[in-house]
Amino acid sequence: MPGIMSMAQGPWGGKSDGPDGNDGKGPGGDGGPRNPWTQPSRPTGQKGPSAIDELLRRGRESFGQGGGGGGFGGLPPRANGKALWPAAVALLVVLWLVLTSFHRVGPQERGVVTFLGKYSRTLSPGISLTMPAPFETVSTVDVEEIRTIDVGSTNAESENLVLTGDQNIIDLAYSVRWNIRNPELYLFQLSDPDAAVREVAESAMRSVLASVSLDDALGAGRTAIEQQVEQRMQEILDGYRSGIRIQGVAIKQADPPSAVNDAFKAVSAAQQTAQTYLNEARAAAQQVTAKAQGEAASFDKVYEQYRLSPDVTRRRMYYETMEGVLSNVDKTIVEGGNVTPYLPLPEIKRRAEATPAPGATTVTGGQ
Repeated sequence: MPGIMSMAQGPWGGKSDGPDGNDGKGPGGDGGPRNPWTQPSRPTGQKGPSAIDELLRRGRESFGQGGGGGGFGGLPPRANGKALWPAAVALLVVLWLVLTSFHRVGPQERGVVTFLGKYSRTLSPGISLTMPAPFETVSTVDVEEIRTIDVGSTNAESENLVLTGDQNIIDLAYSVRWNIRNPELYLFQLSDPDAAVREVAESAMRSVLASVSLDDALGAGRTAIEQQVEQRMQEILDGYRSGIRIQGVAIKQADPPSAVNDAFKAVSAAQQTAQTYLNEARAAAQQVTAKAQGEAASFDKVYEQYRLSPDVTRRRMYYETMEGVLSNVDKTIVEGGNVTPYLPLPEIKRRAEATPAPGATTVTGGQ
């Protein structure tokens, strides 16, 4: 019998199978550990709640629907005994509506509204109201910002070689300035607007330079090239419906390749020297031409006077010619009568100047 009694007992003590009702304690009510899976004994004919009913009751209490449980998520109940979780849910709904329905658009911005991912409308600057997310979403775009893309580099290590119309190669660096004209097209028409602007700029620049000479690309024709590239870029981007406006193109560097840069500088210096000589020759020719034109105009004036009075003009010209001839020679004017026909007065004067004055002493040697 002791062996049978030990086999009937579990790890929590013996079962309550005697008429004495020892409440699940060990044999004979020795105060052993209680079996947790055994419901406490109840009077005959009264059935207690099952384990599932007990679990549901505790769940209702935790959601505030029970007799003395806490509120939703551990929130304490209100003073009247009602739970606070409905008020918390209502507050969250109000915050969701306010934060996703009211939008502020700046003065330089536009708001693009999409309804379930499809374009709906564009919002102007100010405060606007839309449907809450995720039904409608707003993307703000700055349409006044001037964006800049640099193509090529002024660094000598990297080159952007472009072929000109006269089969020459130059190293070109330039920048493109643009902004957004149509925000909805900008957002939905191109997947990468920055890359598209860069590629269009390179295509337009190479197309324009293929029709100009090297001298135009390096010097005087830069302004015309920039205008043509800007116009061609705008035409291509409008064909793409990109919503982009080109503000300007600026060439920052146009040099020959580094491999021939020294030789090109020498050629340029020789060309500048030749141009300098040509300019000096043109200036001298202009001076001679102007002097000849002035003399011809003076002769025309004299001829007009000669036609009015030929004798007076002839006599005047004779006197002016004789004055010019005789002003540099020795001459003596002698009147007829009792005067010797020939008296060399200039020779006498020269001899008098060469003869030393009386009393003058000539010193020779060391005396």
